[in-house]
Amino acid sequence: MDTLLISRKQVWKTLILFLSILIILSAICYYAIIKLNPTSIYVGALMMCPALSAFITLKIIKRPISSLPWELKKIKYLRLSYLVPTIYISIAYILIWIFGFGSLFNQNTVVEWSNELGIKEFNSFFVILLMVLLLATVGVVKNIGSTLGEEIGWRGFFIFELRKIFSFGGVSIISGLIWSLWHWPLIFLIYKGSNDILIHIVSFTVMIIGMSVILTYYTYKSNSLWPAALYHSVHNIYIQKIFTPLTSTNEISKFWIDEFGIMLPIITTIFAIYFWYKAKTENL
Repeated sequence: MDTLLISRKQVWKTLILFLSILIILSAICYYAIIKLNPTSIYVGALMMCPALSAFITLKIIKRPISSLPWELKKIKYLRLSYLVPTIYISIAYILIWIFGFGSLFNQNTVVEWSNELGIKEFNSFFVILLMVLLLATVGVVKNIGSTLGEEIGWRGFFIFELRKIFSFGGVSIISGLIWSLWHWPLIFLIYKGSNDILIHIVSFTVMIIGMSVILTYYTYKSNSLWPAALYHSVHNIYIQKIFTPLTSTNEISKFWIDEFGIMLPIITTIFAIYFWYKAKTENL
């Protein structure tokens, strides 16, 4: 019992150390984002903070960086980690279009894409098809460089430490809440002065917790951080670069679309319940 108690205390010390370092590093990045200029380079630096915090923590506790789950033995988990967010995002936006919370085909986006691709003379369907194909492949791979900075810390290190003292459900909820809270300053920046900020924060938090359940499941199943990095990249690209830009908005769209709307949390919660059940039946 004494050995178990000492072990739990060591885990708590490691978790507190990781989060303390993360707060310090993130505060520096958030200062740059809020006080200087919210450029992508500062946001990129922020996304690297979880990985850097994990590396520093490992250095302090004298554990090698190689102890993180770098290897991937089964490629199927990469396929599934690409497929799952693609499915639930597609479902969410199809429902948004069906119920009139937004409509498919934003002409301004198509014009921007045609200019960006240098194919102004081509029809809209071809422009959309080509850009979606490029974003879904090249864009996703390129974006992994950013999401990996988060996932090394959150899924590669944090949830495995939490697993030593919490069940699958506890790990998913705790890591999801902290992961969401870490994003809150960005939401305050985006919706500064808005009367609807509480709706957006709650929606985002629920979505993140749902994602956390799925990401925890695939990380544990694969014993690797790579499926989470790919999943995270696909999630970001499909929402931020494909579906939201392609959606023509109306007066109620802000309550339903994107990562801060209501539809995605609903769908991710349904998916999360399924994966929670799978984790329970598989004794994860």
